[in-house]
Amino acid sequence: MTVSHIDTAHTNNDSLDSQLAIDEGTHTIAPLDNKTTDDTADSRHGAATTARQWQVLSQLQRNRWVGTTHVYEQLILAGFDISLRTVQRDLNALAKRFPIEKNNANPQGWRWEDDAPLQSLPHMNLSQAVAFNMVEANLSQLLPPVILDELFPWFDLARRQLKHSKVTHSWIDRVRIEPATQPLIAPHIDLDSKDNIYHALFYQLQIKACYTRSNKSQASEYILNPIAIIQRGVIIYLLATRTDDSENIIRTFALHRFATVEILESAAKTPDNFQLDNYLDAGGMGFSHPLFSQLPNHGKYTAIELQFTKQAGKSLTESKLSDDQIVTINSDESLTIQATVNLTSQLVWWLRGFGNGLLDAKPELLHQAVLDKELNSH
Repeated sequence: MTVSHIDTAHTNNDSLDSQLAIDEGTHTIAPLDNKTTDDTADSRHGAATTARQWQVLSQLQRNRWVGTTHVYEQLILAGFDISLRTVQRDLNALAKRFPIEKNNANPQGWRWEDDAPLQSLPHMNLSQAVAFNMVEANLSQLLPPVILDELFPWFDLARRQLKHSKVTHSWIDRVRIEPATQPLIAPHIDLDSKDNIYHALFYQLQIKACYTRSNKSQASEYILNPIAIIQRGVIIYLLATRTDDSENIIRTFALHRFATVEILESAAKTPDNFQLDNYLDAGGMGFSHPLFSQLPNHGKYTAIELQFTKQAGKSLTESKLSDDQIVTINSDESLTIQATVNLTSQLVWWLRGFGNGLLDAKPELLHQAVLDKELNSH
């Protein structure tokens, strides 16, 4: 096995680079085995360079050019204290030992050659490949660009890894996540707006947004403090506060209603003691119903009693409405369900889906909402 230094022509500032050696037979990166005891320091330098150059390789893709600046930015995010020049030297050095190529664009791009053997790429076992494949299929919409860009090479590697395994491919083909309600086509989202929202949320920066509310035909401009991203069904929402709101109310903004989004340099402000799980548990995304404003706390944590036919209520004996749910089988075989829940529009629509299977509901305001009484009263 021939072991050689990479880019040894550089001087003191480049001593880290000269500590790296590559096994030409297997295309694996390894620190140079330096016989001189000089050193622990050199070993540390070699390990640091190995880790950095492995990260460089992991950023490259087979079918897409990746800019040197992008690779540099990803390494900075990963905690490497380096310069753009170091990344450029790494790529040129790695190109002598690995099947990677560059283009003549400005800025310059790099990628794996089309015929690069799988073993040349950063290693991934089959379990990891399945996990990355399912993340790509189900979670891509919820990840910010800065993370997605870093994961793209792994998604690509996972697809190619799975292509060679009948067993794991069989698993992927046999697992799906199906919506509990009628599936809908996701509305169009302006990608630049979405990327800027995710970027601002990731780095906790304010945004200036042009947004059209559902009950308006004209867009309005707001300066927002991004707090969280929530996907419900096919709709993705931004939780945020408006800087012109003295009460600092947390509001929901559907991503598909943003026309333009500009990232500001000012830091976003999150309400004191805000916890996303607590917000959701309190029914923050349930959307209020006008009838429930008459109840204490607008219907939060309300004891309800629902009566169902035997067939309609059967599913609730398996999947509970709440931890304190009690099921009573009545003499006529109907079911009475008692539980503590938040009264929301989401609950109302869900109960309407039972049709004649729902025999009664308490409190009375809940029953009125299900029967759409508030609309009939106008």
